[in-house]
Amino acid sequence: MPDMSLIIVVVVLALTFDFINGFHDTANAIATCVSTRAIRPGIAIIGTAILNFIGAMISTGVAKTIGGDIVMSPDRINEMVIIAGLIGAIIWNLLTWWFGMPSSSSHALIGGMIGAIIISAGVAALNDWGIIKIVLSLILSPVAALTVGYIIMQIIFCICHSFKPAKVNLTANRLQIFSAALMAFSHGSNDAQKSMGIITLALVSGGVIGTMEVPTVVKILCAAAMAFGTSVGGWKIIRTVGGRIFKMHPIHGFAADLNSAVVILSATLLHLPVSTTHVVSGSIMGVGAAQRVKAVHWDVARSMVVAWVMTIPCTAMMGALSYLVITAIFGGAL
Repeated sequence: MPDMSLIIVVVVLALTFDFINGFHDTANAIATCVSTRAIRPGIAIIGTAILNFIGAMISTGVAKTIGGDIVMSPDRINEMVIIAGLIGAIIWNLLTWWFGMPSSSSHALIGGMIGAIIISAGVAALNDWGIIKIVLSLILSPVAALTVGYIIMQIIFCICHSFKPAKVNLTANRLQIFSAALMAFSHGSNDAQKSMGIITLALVSGGVIGTMEVPTVVKILCAAAMAFGTSVGGWKIIRTVGGRIFKMHPIHGFAADLNSAVVILSATLLHLPVSTTHVVSGSIMGVGAAQRVKAVHWDVARSMVVAWVMTIPCTAMMGALSYLVITAIFGGAL
């Protein structure tokens, strides 16, 4: 018989992670449109919450990747390992939110799980190729976003060079409502699936279900938790992403949002998890560099990159430490 009390703890923690992910990553969807004043903040947050929910319901491919590619087999771990990994990720997300640093929730979750698995079952329990695939997608996606963002902005400059700047920005301001909506939808389509994958992994590990097919109720719960978290908003991170990297006008916001949405939706269709934080930040850097390389505040960008690099090793240590603390306190009781 599966220990339902532990599985319930996993579900609660995963939904808490999803909620925190929602308000932590709200900036990804609305930072550009808020900073360019295309949409009022309140309306942007409510619309983003709704579109996050809808996006989260469209697919489970990323969830299967997260749940199936981190560990060699679900029977190599138990619920305590998953709980420890989630605690490590949640602590990191709260710390980076508090300091206004747009760190990656995706990196935090992967790192927390890796640390908990290593300390409990050893390195041999890790799915090496699966983790390499996940980490590569997390690393390459912001590079792709920066490169394509630069190209898209240059194309827009070529198309719009003969128009008056005021007219271009007015048109872009209206178009940005569409691009921000698409960005919010794509955020839900990728990010909410990560908690779905973790909950499904716990259900398989605990013997509740037999395959990595995500139950409908899990999809609804994770989508709702992320939408609710998004509705709370993460204003500290919105200020960092929206204004400190590069001073944007509507045309830049439109290009960055559209580029980010395309990169994230492409990853979702390929069943690859990406960091929406990194993708949006990469898009803004690319768009800014196309305007003028020196216009980008590269010192802010460097501090963000440092946080990105630190996330997986730091959360791995937090996941491992959480496992040791849990087992020391509860031991066999769990």
